[in-house]
Amino acid sequence: MDARETLRLATRSLRGHKLRSTLTVLGIVIGIAAVVTFVTFGASLKADVVGQIDDSAANNIYLLSSSESGGGPPTGIRPVFTETDIETVRELEGVDSVVPQGQVGISSLAYGNRTVAQGTVTATTPAAFDGATFRDGRGFTAGQNEIVINEQATRLFGGNLSVGDRLTVSFRTAGTRTLTVVGIVNRTGAQLPFESFVSQPRFYVPTEPFYDTVVETPRGTDERAYPQVTVVADPAAVTTAQGNIEAYFPDSDATQLQPPEYELTAQTSGDIADGLEDLVDRLTRFVTGLALISLLVGAIGIANIMLVSVTERTREIGIMKAVGARNRDVLVLFLAESSLLGIVGALIAVPVGLAGAWAATGYADIALTLPFEWFAVAVGVGIFVGVVAGLYPAWRAARVDPIDALRRE
Repeated sequence: MDARETLRLATRSLRGHKLRSTLTVLGIVIGIAAVVTFVTFGASLKADVVGQIDDSAANNIYLLSSSESGGGPPTGIRPVFTETDIETVRELEGVDSVVPQGQVGISSLAYGNRTVAQGTVTATTPAAFDGATFRDGRGFTAGQNEIVINEQATRLFGGNLSVGDRLTVSFRTAGTRTLTVVGIVNRTGAQLPFESFVSQPRFYVPTEPFYDTVVETPRGTDERAYPQVTVVADPAAVTTAQGNIEAYFPDSDATQLQPPEYELTAQTSGDIADGLEDLVDRLTRFVTGLALISLLVGAIGIANIMLVSVTERTREIGIMKAVGARNRDVLVLFLAESSLLGIVGALIAVPVGLAGAWAATGYADIALTLPFEWFAVAVGVGIFVGVVAGLYPAWRAARVDPIDALRRE
């Protein structure tokens, strides 16, 4: 029996049981579509992270003291970098500027008749906006009642907040202050660690007079201390600056102020990118693994339906063999039917999975990136699942004795 005839008979058999075939295909569609959705979303998230880093200054070095080293956002960050540390790092070879950052506790922000609950704002220096791109306005001036926000922050107030407006901020320790919005920033110049990797509202105020976190230094003096410091290095001496900073760490105040289980790190944008990409890859593999369970259920569905089909068509198999069909012809026929179920399921699943990925990336506010190689993999997986799930039923059909089959009613 030639391939064309095999395909015709397989198609006719599946059409003869439309509802059963549709439900079987649905199981494959759900499994493969879930895989396509999660893989596409993971690829889109990774591309967004890498794109943000590529757009940021490659000569930024981020200093942190945290309980978790390596890539990705750290946990348990402590304010240990003193003013003395900042001044010392500023004088190191290869360093152009040093921008400290800290968090100031607040309870809410109010504009007009709308009040928004917020836990913290970022305190930093005017140098954070050197080379920044603004949608409107400018950076703040140290010592002034001014605030810079990003575009996401304007949406908290219905998109009505603009440069020149006055924002009422309720500080936890400094009472209520009215600050003038002087800038709406797209991206800060000395990018703060991890701020560009998550699209969320940002509010920036001057360290003077709003940041008041003070620690006792090893010398017995009280100084402001910051949990994060961004070092802007000479583009031609990033490696030199990073090495000099790491060499200074053992003698720094931060080393003596941090808890024993904490670690000082000086990471470049590339270091952070590698860690975040690895984190996204791990999450994608984990979630995709869960989606594969659905695909396994679909494969079991194909095997079950094909076994039922063998039982129902025992007499038909006997007639085929009686008129000259070989065991191989019967085997190939049933494999063709199960493969068609897998192929049709995969072809439907790809656009369904893309629709799911489009919805997910739209909700996460990131650009959709299409991993085209995975679409070919999806179709290949559909064929593989169909073949594997149909192997045993096809083998069983091929072993049917034609005499016993013809006795069946």
